[in-house]
Amino acid sequence: MLTFLFDQTIFGPVVSRRLGVSLGVNLLPNDSKLCSFDCIYCECGWNPQRGPRKLPTRIEVKNQLIEKLENMKSKGKLPDVITFAGNGEPTMHPEFNLIIDDTLLIRNEICPDSRIAVLSNSTMLHKQSVVNALKKVDDNILKLDSGISSTVMKLDQPVGRFDLQVLINNIKQFKGQCIIQTMFTKGHFNGNYIDNSTEEEVTAWIAILKQISPKLVMMYTIARNTAANGLEKVSINELEIIADQVKGETGLEVQISG
Repeated sequence: MLTFLFDQTIFGPVVSRRLGVSLGVNLLPNDSKLCSFDCIYCECGWNPQRGPRKLPTRIEVKNQLIEKLENMKSKGKLPDVITFAGNGEPTMHPEFNLIIDDTLLIRNEICPDSRIAVLSNSTMLHKQSVVNALKKVDDNILKLDSGISSTVMKLDQPVGRFDLQVLINNIKQFKGQCIIQTMFTKGHFNGNYIDNSTEEEVTAWIAILKQISPKLVMMYTIARNTAANGLEKVSINELEIIADQVKGETGLEVQISG
């Protein structure tokens, strides 16, 4: 299916289903995806073949963010949130922690009421600098698409070595100061039928949510074109049933985006 890439380092603002008016920050290349997952539902398409890719520098991000926010401020339209997302996994940027420090200072100066959010797939949490940076942001949003390792391998397709239990243990170090985001979808891919909304899947996922005890669980389903063909939405009704189960068994707050 036809997917898209963000062609700017600072993009938007856009109206996010989950976050409100969001000014995006893309720390990845503007012409290709760079990610430690290769999710079959990714709106940015597939990871390209390996090769040199240019990342924006810390000073480029800083200067462009200041320019954009000053422009928005002059128009009286500051964002609800500054969101690190874009063409892959933002925490892979080698200066991610320093860029977060810059962004906090910029936010406090220009738009103190705006939140800072990071959408991460949780794979870089073995780096203490990444963990420290994520502890500083307002919305530390971490992916957990399944509590079953084989499903993560089929749905998220990790690049390189992957251990679900290590990822879970790394998330637990935030002691609940995080948001868990989960994409629910189903469909055929590479000869497998994948559905992370089944009773078995939800039971395993909730068991891990109990361990992590996040401050919020974000549940959503596909809304744009996906890398793989033939994927289906999980209906709002199905999401609501799962959400009620999460709230009933854990007491956690749940947000649904259809």
